[in-house]
Amino acid sequence: MLPLHDFFWVWAILALNVLTPGPNVINTIATAMAAGRVAGVGAAAGVGLGVGGWCLATTFGISALFRLVPGLQYNLSFVAIALLAWFAQRYLRAAWAGWRGARRGLPVLPRHDSFGSAFWRSLMINWVNPKALTTWLAILTIFPVARASGPDVALLWVGAMTVAGGMHVGYALIFSTGPAARFYLRYGWVMSGVAGVLFALFAARLLVGQLAA
Repeated sequence: MLPLHDFFWVWAILALNVLTPGPNVINTIATAMAAGRVAGVGAAAGVGLGVGGWCLATTFGISALFRLVPGLQYNLSFVAIALLAWFAQRYLRAAWAGWRGARRGLPVLPRHDSFGSAFWRSLMINWVNPKALTTWLAILTIFPVARASGPDVALLWVGAMTVAGGMHVGYALIFSTGPAARFYLRYGWVMSGVAGVLFALFAARLLVGQLAA
């Protein structure tokens, strides 16, 4: 088994993405507001399964590439640095826009949404979200995929689904009330700013490690 800190980096980056407003977060909040907690939890379950699908698809795909092209992981580490830096500037720009007064509205969703319909809509949003692909490409150039065993991949998969799904369940429960959702949309820029700084630190840490190697 790989050491646990290899997994914690992955889950930390994933958690940062879930903390900041994006298509999945907005959909979960809007669903919980419009149709209640049950539908909101359905949306959260869709996110959890969708993240699990991205995890397995990208893990096995990148693992196959590393076996075919020895040394590719080192070179892709610089791709990860660029992606993390891109995440950082995107979140910092979002924080700046939010601080300047920009507001993101909630989509209008059915008020009688069921658990199942919210689940499938959320799953589709997750699977067509380009942010999910770039996030996992960045994550898996940091995670030692080439040395990962079957149990390692299983732990990564379960942990990723738990982090993403669990955080979205929290959104569904908390933001099923209008005031809470409006508070998040008004002050979500603070979390975007924190995420931007942390992504910049992740990129700097990885760059220093690569240059020292």
